[in-house]
Amino acid sequence: MPYIAPVKDMLFVMNELANINQLTKISGLEDYGYETATAVLTESAKFCENELAPLNWTGDQKPSALKDGEVITSPGFKEAFKSYTDAGWQGVIHPVEFGGQGLPKLISTACLEMVNAANLSFALCPLLTDGAIEALLTAASPELQALYVPKMISGEWTGTMNLTEPQAGSDLSMVRTRAIPQGDGSYKIFGTKIYITYGDHDMAQNIIHLVLARLPDAPEGIKGISLFVAPKFIVNEDGFLGERNDIDCVSLEHKLGIKASPTAVLQFGDHGGATAYLVGKENRGLEYMFVMMNAARFAVGIQGIAVADRSYQKAVRYAKERVQSRDLDGSDGPVAIIHQPDVKRMLMTMRAYIEGARAIAYVAALSSDLSHHHPDSESKENYRALYEFLVPIIKGFSTEMSIEVASLGLQVHGGMGFIEETGAAQYYRDVRILTIYEGTTAIQANDLIGRKTVRDNGKVAKELARKIEETENELAKSDNAAASSIHQNLICARLAFENVVEYIVDNYKKDTKEVYAGSVTYLRLAGLLTCGWQMALAFLVAENKMKEDPDFYSAKIVTSQFYAEHLLTQVAGLAQTIIEGGSSCIGLEIKQF
Repeated sequence: MPYIAPVKDMLFVMNELANINQLTKISGLEDYGYETATAVLTESAKFCENELAPLNWTGDQKPSALKDGEVITSPGFKEAFKSYTDAGWQGVIHPVEFGGQGLPKLISTACLEMVNAANLSFALCPLLTDGAIEALLTAASPELQALYVPKMISGEWTGTMNLTEPQAGSDLSMVRTRAIPQGDGSYKIFGTKIYITYGDHDMAQNIIHLVLARLPDAPEGIKGISLFVAPKFIVNEDGFLGERNDIDCVSLEHKLGIKASPTAVLQFGDHGGATAYLVGKENRGLEYMFVMMNAARFAVGIQGIAVADRSYQKAVRYAKERVQSRDLDGSDGPVAIIHQPDVKRMLMTMRAYIEGARAIAYVAALSSDLSHHHPDSESKENYRALYEFLVPIIKGFSTEMSIEVASLGLQVHGGMGFIEETGAAQYYRDVRILTIYEGTTAIQANDLIGRKTVRDNGKVAKELARKIEETENELAKSDNAAASSIHQNLICARLAFENVVEYIVDNYKKDTKEVYAGSVTYLRLAGLLTCGWQMALAFLVAENKMKEDPDFYSAKIVTSQFYAEHLLTQVAGLAQTIIEGGSSCIGLEIKQF
């Protein structure tokens, strides 16, 4: 099935909810408003629809493979990656001085959604490269930056992140890979890294591995981890490639989904040690890698939105084409299943989730832009705090949502959805990894409680609630029946959120385990509320602009009302679970399981 990028909806969110033209008032960003976004998104849509989307099914059926120690990617991927980088898409967000385009995060986020919707397995390569570039720009010396970053932005080289080891999953304090100083400024790396996305492939001339490892005298735990850069091929001083480094791809994982993306087991140092160079200062590697991880976590949230939208598009098309059973209104003859109320319920659920999640993600992206570029220091700090609060929600909620949406997509197809040839199952299989990699949903939820709610005594959460209350006040001015419904449900959800924040802040120290027992529920609650807030704002815009485009804006109104009446209504129950359900969650003794 073809992929159609939802450019009109993306631009609606960017213009009406995120308010992209705020950027044009900032020195150096005057050209990055709505018109620029329209031009960039239009071109991105053409590329993703025509070049990447047709390879999605092919990659699933013909995954990357390891042959004679080298990884051969799925048919068409190598050529598509060259087209992608030649067109400059790898450099969209990166600095102009290194060969990038320097576009705002908001615009690049829409491009990111498109490429992931078109082909999730393909998109993982540029995504990891983006993260590696960010880490190098944050912590590497000017010399290392000059040596590696331009060719990574150009797409001649790609990047990876090497954290996980066989004995160290999410607990990076258990990293045991060793780095031995050589006396000439270089190091030798010894160890095994697993789950390395695009750890080896044939799409670029070189692969730049960012590796967490320990120096001989490093302290135990996370405080003793340093970050190193280790290229697949040694880069000579003149910038040309030299000999092959001591890094071997010993196997590829056989996975449930994202099959075209090669997930490698890499062995460093079996033949004397892999040559590497220190990034930044000793024993601060985890700090630097978190730059890469935070960028990746936001991006994975966008992946959830992207594949959910692809699944929705396929389900809508099937529902319009599949003729079966009579309409409940008694009309003669069978009709397309989209006429059935429960099919519409499923499609509306998918649509509402996607629109809400897209909106809050794009608002967060603009907050990130303003946190870097706003001329007022207090405003910069407020935008930074909001963005950081939203990142675990975007990652955790949007990825969990994508599983539900892809599952509904299968259900719309009925028995045919369970048959691989229809293609609906691929989205379900592909999204299942999203709640796991780059920090599981539980890790995001723990972050939302510990670092984002408790640390500031709920300050950012309460400020967010105040913003939502302002939207409630605007809704109260409308005499529309839909506005009244959205208004009441938003008030109920916001008050429940405030009660939960107070509960977490007040009980975090004395009932720590009970509070954390509700952490994932709290993340879902926060996701439902923040997305519902944006849907309410979308309703207000649509109500005012109805005459400009009746079909588009009436759909916004109905979808916003559906969200309030079918999804926001869950928040009160979730709040009760968090506040009252912690003890029953942890009540059984270990031996009783």
